[in-house]
Amino acid sequence: MTMKYVEFGRTGERVSEMCLGTMMFGVRCNETEADRILGVAIERGVNFVDTAPMYANGFTEEILGRIIKGRRDKLFVGTKVHKGIDAQSVLESIDESLARLQTDFVDLYMIHWPIQGMHPQEIMGALNEVVTQGKARYVGCCNYPAWLFAHSNAIAERNGWPPLVCNQVAYNLIERGAEVEILPQAMAEKVAVTAYRPLVSGLLAGKYKAGQTPPTDSRAPTSSRLLTWLSQYGDSVDRFNQFAGERGVHPAQLATAWVRYSPAVTSPIVGVSSLSQLETSIGAFEFDLSDEEYAAITHFFDTEVKEEGLQRFPGKLYNFPRLRRNLNLIAAD
Repeated sequence: MTMKYVEFGRTGERVSEMCLGTMMFGVRCNETEADRILGVAIERGVNFVDTAPMYANGFTEEILGRIIKGRRDKLFVGTKVHKGIDAQSVLESIDESLARLQTDFVDLYMIHWPIQGMHPQEIMGALNEVVTQGKARYVGCCNYPAWLFAHSNAIAERNGWPPLVCNQVAYNLIERGAEVEILPQAMAEKVAVTAYRPLVSGLLAGKYKAGQTPPTDSRAPTSSRLLTWLSQYGDSVDRFNQFAGERGVHPAQLATAWVRYSPAVTSPIVGVSSLSQLETSIGAFEFDLSDEEYAAITHFFDTEVKEEGLQRFPGKLYNFPRLRRNLNLIAAD
């Protein structure tokens, strides 16, 4: 299998379609296993790694810093702002992350979450300082609504500052809010989109069945969110698992393939805690869903965002349903 490489927004960088998520490093896998995972991932063509200082309270970055030694030049590494998102936090957080990662710079530095009362002008100015100082090559964000992304980049443009080049969002068969505004914006503006939770926190990893007690070694016993999803979508999960079995693929691979189907998604972020999980995950990038398969899988889950009406008017030349999630509204270049 040859890993596919994709354009990372407008940066001119090419990253692996699979982004290796490291949230489990130091939590559900030790440093030795993390080292093995990273080594095999690189051998299989993965060059894109995502981390954050909040993972294991900084221990994940420390592990990553030790295991990327001798490999740093092969990797596109992204991390995030910790503490707050005022200028001081933005500037202090990058220094702390660089120390833990034992590197002079990261390729991508992201605001992790927007918060009430935030000051975009101050944030963009601080991110500009980080880039100017050579501590990050590009800046981006996570979990921004489309309007805030556009507002922030308008500030950057007015001031001659580096723009946000990516938006990292939750996107999967259950969490589909990004389809409204965010993915269409990404298509129109060539924004890189990295999608976390492609397996819905493991719900679509083939471990769960409707009406059955979750495995004790899974996340479900300690995750109220996962238990809620299982109670709401258990029958859908069963149909999904059956569909995967009929096609001879692992449910986790099918879930990631569904996320990959969107042309607006740059890279799904796949977090693993073992080498076997990595091997399974990489298999998701070896096949593409047909339009019919995508439609069938989507139909299993009644999760389409319903804030827009389906305003179709019989006999009218122009009908405008789903305007805020339409990926083809603007003609391709």
